Amino acid sequence: MAKSGIEELERVKSVVKEPPMYKVILLNDHYTSMEFVVAILEGVFHKNTAEAHQIMLNVHKAGKGIAGAYTREIAETKVATVSQLAKKEGFPLQCVMEPS
Repeated sequence: MAKSGIEELERVKSVVKEPPMYKVILLNDHYTSMEFVVAILEGVFHKNTAEAHQIMLNVHKAGKGIAGAYTREIAETKVATVSQLAKKEGFPLQCVMEPS
């Protein structure tokens, strides 16, 4: 007996997997200004001001802060963007990614 379109769609949905996610993490240093970290979080990660300040405080107090979780390609691009912007502004800010 032939499968209906709905049965086939359900089978396809169950086969498709979500892509793995990667956390993008900002690491604390003693030279990068808090204002620059907030600007990065607002500009690169599209965080609102309150959320950017909270993440910046996590970076400052705990040594690291999670800026977001993204697919591999997007996470790699965000890490590269942060590194380029930090270097351009003369800051040693480090940004890494790790599997969620």
